[in-house]
Amino acid sequence: MDRTERFYKIEMLIRNRGSVSFAELMDELGVSRATLKRDLEYLRERMDAPIVYDRDSNGYSMRPDARDPRQTRHELPGVWFSEPEIHALLTMHHLIEGLDEGGVLARHLQPLLDKLHGMLGRDDAEARALIKRVKILSAARRPVVGRHFELIGSAITLRRRLQMSYWVRSRREQTERSVSPQRLVHWRNTWYLDAWCHGTEALRRFALDAVRSARLLELRAKEVPLKTLEAEMDAGYGIFSGTRLHWASLHFSAEAAQWVQHEQWHPRQELTPHDDGGLTLRLPYGDPTELVMDILRHGSQVRVLAPASLVKRVAGELQAAAARYAAPQR
Repeated sequence: MDRTERFYKIEMLIRNRGSVSFAELMDELGVSRATLKRDLEYLRERMDAPIVYDRDSNGYSMRPDARDPRQTRHELPGVWFSEPEIHALLTMHHLIEGLDEGGVLARHLQPLLDKLHGMLGRDDAEARALIKRVKILSAARRPVVGRHFELIGSAITLRRRLQMSYWVRSRREQTERSVSPQRLVHWRNTWYLDAWCHGTEALRRFALDAVRSARLLELRAKEVPLKTLEAEMDAGYGIFSGTRLHWASLHFSAEAAQWVQHEQWHPRQELTPHDDGGLTLRLPYGDPTELVMDILRHGSQVRVLAPASLVKRVAGELQAAAARYAAPQR
């Protein structure tokens, strides 16, 4: 039983029995006297638990709420976190601090984060030392303008349409879009908006860092069923959707297979191991853009087997890359 489980059990025993002696708590928890003293002190001083010693019953009980003697004000979460889960939530804290340009999420979550901070150490110094040892590295993050993020979030919440100026990188031009926001998506350190575009009359995915300006409209947003949204936007590979799905077949060498066999490229992927240690990965994709980028990062350790169009696309990218190195340096 780890420390957080003991905290939960201490409160449960006291609540269920009304009063529990020190000896009974030691026996139920299977801990030493010193450990139980530390746990009780921690619950009272760090977790604000209203646990008091009752001389009449020679046991520990909950101090009643002054407004209603039958109730106590302190409640541990219904689902208790283990210490690894607490560390995972602090990892989320680091991510929120890095992703939320305007600090909106951090402000709303601060009470929860303060409580988690208290659970991590016996005192502030220990908790802060542990927090400093959780480091999140975010490569190639594309920052989003804080006011745009808040405005788009509000549009989703209020179910209102949004007018925005959007930079289309593939055509290098700015466009005007009237959209009905459906959901926010975070993928590989970048925020995206899935929305119904009223200009094209279709679902589209927009990179939030490419939004140049945005404003709420008084018009009600068009509602797209979640199943429709998932079917059109999530079926393919990565962040790029496609109207038609294809299946890619990729052969990885034994060297690359050591990592690939533990990775999920797509929920519907199929892995076939080979006797030489290599493996074949099959997965669906719509637009090949992101899949090609991920194939290329494995260099000579992967070969595209099918379909022919993907083989041609990857081979062309490799030949073009090799040609750049073969050309005289300027």
